[in-house]
Amino acid sequence: MPSFLPSDEPTLNGDCLSLKNIELVDIFSCSPLFPTVAISICTLTAYRQVHRTCPRFSIQAQCKVLCHLHNIPYRSYLNAQFSDAYDIYLEILHRVDVLINQALNRDSLNWRLLNSCPCCFYKLEDEENMALEWLVTMDGNNSLKRWIVDKFKDEVRGHTHPTVDTENGQDIEQTETVPSSSFTCVDRMFSVFDESGIFIAACRHRFILLACDMVKSGELAKYPLAVTLGNSTLGPHASALNFRMMVGVFHGHAHNRRCQIDWHPMYIKGTGHMEGEGCEHIFSSSNELARSTRHTTTFHRHQSIEQHFTFWDEDKYTALSVFIRNHYREALADIQSLTAELSVIWETLNLTDADFIRFHAQEREYLDGLKQAPVKDLVHVDTAYSKLQNTEQLAGYLEVQLGIDKRWEIGGEHYNCFREEALLLRCHSALDELERLVVMRLFELSKLSLSGTGYKLHQHITKALQQRSDAIRNTINCYSTQATALVPPRPKLMWKDIVEYSFLGEFDLLRHSPTVKYFKLQRAREEIQRLNIEIHRLRTAIHDEETKTIATIDQLLITNSLLAMELRRRWQARTAVNAVHLYRLSQIESQPAFSGRRGIGVSATGIDGEHAERLDLTDIISFESNGDVLEEEDQAQMTDDFTSYLLSVGD
Repeated sequence: MPSFLPSDEPTLNGDCLSLKNIELVDIFSCSPLFPTVAISICTLTAYRQVHRTCPRFSIQAQCKVLCHLHNIPYRSYLNAQFSDAYDIYLEILHRVDVLINQALNRDSLNWRLLNSCPCCFYKLEDEENMALEWLVTMDGNNSLKRWIVDKFKDEVRGHTHPTVDTENGQDIEQTETVPSSSFTCVDRMFSVFDESGIFIAACRHRFILLACDMVKSGELAKYPLAVTLGNSTLGPHASALNFRMMVGVFHGHAHNRRCQIDWHPMYIKGTGHMEGEGCEHIFSSSNELARSTRHTTTFHRHQSIEQHFTFWDEDKYTALSVFIRNHYREALADIQSLTAELSVIWETLNLTDADFIRFHAQEREYLDGLKQAPVKDLVHVDTAYSKLQNTEQLAGYLEVQLGIDKRWEIGGEHYNCFREEALLLRCHSALDELERLVVMRLFELSKLSLSGTGYKLHQHITKALQQRSDAIRNTINCYSTQATALVPPRPKLMWKDIVEYSFLGEFDLLRHSPTVKYFKLQRAREEIQRLNIEIHRLRTAIHDEETKTIATIDQLLITNSLLAMELRRRWQARTAVNAVHLYRLSQIESQPAFSGRRGIGVSATGIDGEHAERLDLTDIISFESNGDVLEEEDQAQMTDDFTSYLLSVGD
């Protein structure tokens, strides 16, 4: 069946293409009354799936593909016709979604927000209490802004003829009055519409919780709220909910050390292995929409963003068990390695857990003291300065009277003590500056390697990298000078050691501390505690979802058989994903190091508000287990991991 059906080429039963015939062959017309072009549902469905997986693939590209397939020349008006048919197709899908959500009792305003992630929001009875119940990342992005373009900028201005005075036979020079606003047309040619980007909130598993447009002021509106939250009207509500802010791991290392102590996730109780950079992963995918939405209408821009984020959530649900398995494996490895390292430190230095917490508090106090000199030192300096003119003679007189043979001079004990402290402070300052510059360089390198970076932005980043490289070289020289002046001298850093870093995974912090290892161990243990709860929640949510869905399908078979068939078709796809989740959860629970609860729990609110009977585990998704295929995949993954381990040992 062709995708484009012009009335003068293919016909149906020898008659003109009519709406009745269009309905019979499952194609959409591009006009309501007298259609001349129609597009098949299969084509619209295929484009929807391709566009969801590859947001760059636009309607224009799809139309060109269809023209090549049908050996017809491309015409620009086909874009509008395909877009109209696609809008109708999406509207039908939306109305079907509304009917299904009503049948499943999922049509409340906040249902999606409270149920988007089963691991975060599906609370069970008799759960362990966590320090932080929800872990959410929020950030803004201006890639999905809308641009306003001067539509008259390419038009040729009409030629102005001189006006002839018929009475005197003389040419009258015509003057044209140009409004002052027209001089700024070029300047406003690429000005931004009110929508300057999007602002999103996502859970730690990267499900989209909320998304809204940033209007005019853009992302800057969030900073005053973050700084003055305690003094705002939202302060009491935030305090009652135990609301706690932090800075992402990647962004946090670009901040100064004093900021990291209070706002880095490593030092915040209850964060686990939450890196706080989930929005960056989301934006790396949504940035692909920028080319197709930047010049569209408000409706089509919202439509594209909604379709993209809907598919993003489905994709994240498919990878949910992989997320849990990888984090569980990583947390167990960290606990094993860090416990062994800290055991040596505890025995060697005779330290306890309380000592590491005290060291952390002392570091905060020390850095706070660097903002201003101690009061005692200020008083001494002021007093000495005011008496500087007459103390020399007085000091000489006192030395003779008191018999002081040796004054505090260069090379003395007190001088060397304070000199060593000053050198150590300058060395730490140079190290902090070097760390900040290296992380900023990594930011720019990551942006430089992204696909879709324009030529001008590419050149701008290249120049910034050159300037950053000079700054890093100077800072390395400064650090090396300060490091060699210490007693004993610290190892130097070379430019080749820094320039080899290309990604964050290759960049180890320049500061190593037993205190950091202690806090990493605490976060790994918190991660295991949270994952144990999430595993139990996910298994229970899958069970309860099947119970509710099967009951709904049985009811719809009596009242609305067509809707029941659609719900059953969708449930089959969901069942295949849930089968993989259950298989991987069983693998995690079978490990000797697993410390969570097994089996199915009881929802704190029941199934959609009502308690239901527990089903037998053997009845859950038994026809979609695919156990043999999953075992083969896991065996291949284990082989690859073991091979990588042997290679690393050999190196």
